[in-house]
Amino acid sequence: MSHPVDSIRRMTPLAHLQRPTVNEAGAEPPPAPQPVPPPAGAVDPTERRGPFRPGRLAPARERLSGRLAMRLFQVGDILAVAALVLVFAADTPAGTPVYLGSALGVLAAIGLLGGYGFARREGLVLHLARLAAAFVAGQAASWLILLPWAPPAAWGPGLGLCAAASLTTLYLLHALWWTSVRRWRAQGRLTPNIVVVGATGAAERLIAALKESREANVLGVFDDRAARSPGDIHGVPVLGSTADLLNHRMMPYVDRVVITVPPRARTRVRQLIGRLRVLPNEITLLLENGSGPVDVAILSRIADVPLAHISGAPTDHLRALVKRAQDVVVGAVALVVTSPVMLAIAIAVRLDSPGPVLFRQRRHGFNNEEIVVWKFRSMRAADQDLTAARQVSVQDDRVTRVGRFIRRTSLDELPQLLNVLKGEMSLVGPRPHAVGMMTGDVESARLVDEYAHRHRMKPGMTGYAAIHGSRGPVDTPASVRRRVALDVEYIERQSFWFDLYIMAMTLPCLLGDAKAVR
Repeated sequence: MSHPVDSIRRMTPLAHLQRPTVNEAGAEPPPAPQPVPPPAGAVDPTERRGPFRPGRLAPARERLSGRLAMRLFQVGDILAVAALVLVFAADTPAGTPVYLGSALGVLAAIGLLGGYGFARREGLVLHLARLAAAFVAGQAASWLILLPWAPPAAWGPGLGLCAAASLTTLYLLHALWWTSVRRWRAQGRLTPNIVVVGATGAAERLIAALKESREANVLGVFDDRAARSPGDIHGVPVLGSTADLLNHRMMPYVDRVVITVPPRARTRVRQLIGRLRVLPNEITLLLENGSGPVDVAILSRIADVPLAHISGAPTDHLRALVKRAQDVVVGAVALVVTSPVMLAIAIAVRLDSPGPVLFRQRRHGFNNEEIVVWKFRSMRAADQDLTAARQVSVQDDRVTRVGRFIRRTSLDELPQLLNVLKGEMSLVGPRPHAVGMMTGDVESARLVDEYAHRHRMKPGMTGYAAIHGSRGPVDTPASVRRRVALDVEYIERQSFWFDLYIMAMTLPCLLGDAKAVR
C-alpha cells in the first residue's frame, strides 16, 4: 500500500533574530552594517545547502499535515458519493441498501488500495488508473456480497448510472487532490523540516533513511564537537555548534530538532536538552540503541525511527485546523462588522496629525518567525522608535489625542484582523512583542529562559494574559515573567471553547481596566 501524504510535525519558535523595527511613520530604518537577510523563505545562495534543502523555506505556520489532508480528502469523497446515492436511489427505495453497499465498497477499496497515497513519483495518469482499479474492485466485491440478499431485479436501472456518475466525480475530485498535493509539495508545505543535533552514527542512519523515504527535510547538522565532525553527512552540511543553532535564521522554518546523541550518554544529552529548551521548536530524542522500556504514548516516528518528545509543543493538527477555521470565520465577520468603525478611526487619525493612517512593526510570530503587524497610528509620525527601546508610559508625550483614545480602547489593534486572515496571527494567543523589545536597559527576551515558549502558538489580538490584566508595556522583569507564565499556561490549555471564553471576556476587561497603560 502506498504511503499516505507526507505527515509533518509542528512548529515551535526560535531565538531572537535582530531585525530593526519599522517606525510609525512607515519609514524603513537605515541599513545595518551587517549583511541584510534575504526575504522570508528565500534561500541565501551563499549558504551551504544539502540535498534536502527546498528552493523555498515555508514558515512552520504554513505547514500542512499530510495525514490530516488525507482524511479531509476521504471526507470529500464520502460526501460526494453519498450525495449521488441519495439522488439515484430516490426513485428505487427497495434498492437503497444496494446503492449504499456499493458506495461503501468503493470507498473502502480506494483506501485499502492506496488511493490516498499520492506518492511523489506517481503521476496523475497512474493515480487515476489506481483509482479506477479500486473502484472496479470495490463495486465487484460489494455486488457479490449483496447478490444473495438483494436480487438484481430490485436494484433498479439507476445503479449503473450511479456507478458511472460516481466514477466520474471521483476522477474529478482526485485530479483536484493530486494537483493540490503537488502544489503543496512544491511550496514546501507538506514535508516537515528538521535539524539534527549530533554528528553521530545514528544521525548517519537517520539521514540515509530520510533520503530514501523523503518523509522529512534535514536542513543541517549541529554538533558542539564540530572540529572533529565531518563537513557533511550524506551531503547534509554540518553548520556549527548548538550555539550557532540557537541563533540560526532558518529556525523559524524548522518543525523539529532531533537529538541523535545516544541516550546512554546521559550527561551530554542532559546538557544538550538544557541548552535547547529555550527554543520554541519541538525537540525530540532519537531512541536508537536506547535501553529500557519506552513509553509509546510519547513517541512519534520518522523514517521508522522512534523519537521521544522532550520539549516544545507536540503536533495536534486537528486542534490547529479547528483554531484556524475559528480565526477565518470569526475574523471575517469581525472585519465586516468593524469596517465602519475602522473607516471612522482612519479619518480621525488623518485629521488629528500628519502622517500615515497605519503603521507597521516587525514582531515575533509563531516559531519566532518575524511578521509585520499592522495597527492604526497612535503616535506622532516624527517620533521614531526603530528598536522598540522605549515602551509606552503614562501620559507619553509621543501619543496623539486620537491615539490616546484608540490605545485605551484597543481600537488601534483592529487592523490586525488582516494579520489574522493572512494566517500570521490568531484571534486569541500570546500578544506579539516587537523584535528586540527592551525592558529597561535589558532585552525582554533575556529576562526569562522560557520567553520563546510563548511563540509555540500564533500570536493573538487578545489573550489569556490580556484578560488577566497583563496588557500594554512590560516594563519590569516581574511583569515580563508574569506575562510569559500566563502565555505558557494558555498554550497548555488552549481549546476551541477556551478561546471563545477569552473572546467573550475581552470586552468587559477592556471596559474595566481604564487605568491600564496603553
